Amino acid sequence: MFTKLSIRIFWIIIVTFSFLLILSFKSEHDSLHKRTFNISLSETKNDIVAKKVIADKIYFKNGKLFSDFLYTKFGYKYISYRINKDSIFTDFTETEVRLLEVEAVVTNEKDETIFITFVTSEWDIEGKIKITKHDKLKRHYDFVGREKGGKPKKVKKKKKKILN
Repeated sequence: MFTKLSIRIFWIIIVTFSFLLILSFKSEHDSLHKRTFNISLSETKNDIVAKKVIADKIYFKNGKLFSDFLYTKFGYKYISYRINKDSIFTDFTETEVRLLEVEAVVTNEKDETIFITFVTSEWDIEGKIKITKHDKLKRHYDFVGREKGGKPKKVKKKKKKILN
């Protein structure tokens, strides 16, 4: 009933659709994907904030957090993160704001653990980095920042001129 050619065409179509289906699932990313934030880190020792502020850039890609500071200072190329809360609310200016609560934890072979928790509210970010060694606090940083490019500008409405 079916010829060999029609069976081959059928299998080629099945394989092609399967491949396209797999690609469509892999292209789904979270809301932090390809976002970059300029942040300011300040180290805290014994509840005293250091005077020196460290400028850094953190960016997100494919579920991983990349930080220039963490790479150069501690050797962490990237850290996988998890979004704990993703919500949208309306603020006092009647604008919808997206709020994300995120955490990232990684331990290396020297038993050093980095805990990163932060909250993003649209283009702003605020969080903490705790570094422990053998479960004792080694370093503690607080950071704040803004998405690269900054706050988007609001479009002004043009006034209509009335001719008399």
